Amino acid sequence: MATDLARYADENDVEFFLISFVDLFGVLRSKLVPKRAIGDMQEEGAGFAGFAAWLDMTPADPDMFAIPDPSSLIQLPWKPEVAWLAGDLWMNGKEVAASPRVALKRQIAAAASQGYRLRSGVECEYFLLAPDGTEISDARDTQGKPCYDQSALMRRYDVVSEICQAMDSLGWGPYQNDHEDANGQFEMNWEYADALTTADRHVFFKYMVKQLAENHGYRATFMPKPFPHLTGNGCHMHLSLWDQAESSNLFLDEGDEMGLSPLAYQFLGGVLHHAPALCSFFNPTVNSYKRIDASTTLSGATWAPTVVSYSGNNRTHMVRIPDAGRFEIRLMDGSTNPYFAQMGVLAAGLEGIASQRDPGKRLDLNMYTEGHKARGTKQLPLNLLDALRLTEKSKELRVALGDELMDSYLKLKYAEWADYYGSISAWERDHTLDC
Repeated sequence: MATDLARYADENDVEFFLISFVDLFGVLRSKLVPKRAIGDMQEEGAGFAGFAAWLDMTPADPDMFAIPDPSSLIQLPWKPEVAWLAGDLWMNGKEVAASPRVALKRQIAAAASQGYRLRSGVECEYFLLAPDGTEISDARDTQGKPCYDQSALMRRYDVVSEICQAMDSLGWGPYQNDHEDANGQFEMNWEYADALTTADRHVFFKYMVKQLAENHGYRATFMPKPFPHLTGNGCHMHLSLWDQAESSNLFLDEGDEMGLSPLAYQFLGGVLHHAPALCSFFNPTVNSYKRIDASTTLSGATWAPTVVSYSGNNRTHMVRIPDAGRFEIRLMDGSTNPYFAQMGVLAAGLEGIASQRDPGKRLDLNMYTEGHKARGTKQLPLNLLDALRLTEKSKELRVALGDELMDSYLKLKYAEWADYYGSISAWERDHTLDC
């Protein structure tokens, strides 16, 4: 971990630092700082006008400062003279509560006060498209079931291998890369870590994939559903709760049929209970709801959840338990804000523990063909407006996340919905122009 950024620059031939933050819409914002100025920036932060990003601020607000976290430092493998840093936002001498990284750190602190530490990993799916973004980059990638197709994977070996080698050089522990279920779609997996580290790496991974794809003449997208006939981009999260020393997995109980402890079931109960209200964070775009409960795709399955449910090693459910001591949440999509994804899961799980929530019995059903047999399951929202209304109604989430974050996020997302709703689509003109 770099503690003195100026010294790190001299010892590692760094000429510039990208001091960054992620706004409420998940957009990565940065300033490029020369190494001669990094000492002051480490103390005072890089200045930004909050209104210029998707934050609930006005032009009259004072400067906002991103204080870089040295522990997040990543030297760009493809441009090693530049180092990236995640920053925490401050204004008027205090942290900006309605900012994603600060909000996640607040949940991490709440967990730490109870002796818990969330460890997680994410599976980020993405498409490699032609530069104009209208079609996939590989015209030969046409199989009806293209998942794991070796030929299609190796036709994109240059970019996939460069991304993997970059992760390896950064010490992330990448362990597999594959062609995913949609034509033109890929996934790359790396080892899990504590929630903040995973979120920082998730932010950087999305930037890195887009940049390296562009360097190879492609356009990468994490858009939830870029093509109606193909599987969408999910962002599945694997997680477990540990003690503060990370010496004991508190979710593990080898005496349980599924290998989960009572604490794990309570945490799971909280996730299931709050999932509909968290959809606006986990699935934050209008397009997100084209992936959830979508019609059958070319491959035969969407691989996305339809309702709130959990099971064993069964990918048709919102939550599956693939192994003892952990579970996987399959609800998030590629547009999720990396900090909000971790924040939402941790807030829901901690509330589940506090309330001793029972997740109920697991459902051993194929939810895509037998979902009608599942009684009492909660429906996931089918559009962003419904999701926002569920978020707004949740008193428990407001207590956990705080008024400032909830009010700011809802205000901006409702405005985004109004902007979308006020637009006229090609479908509307095609179907009603002559009505």
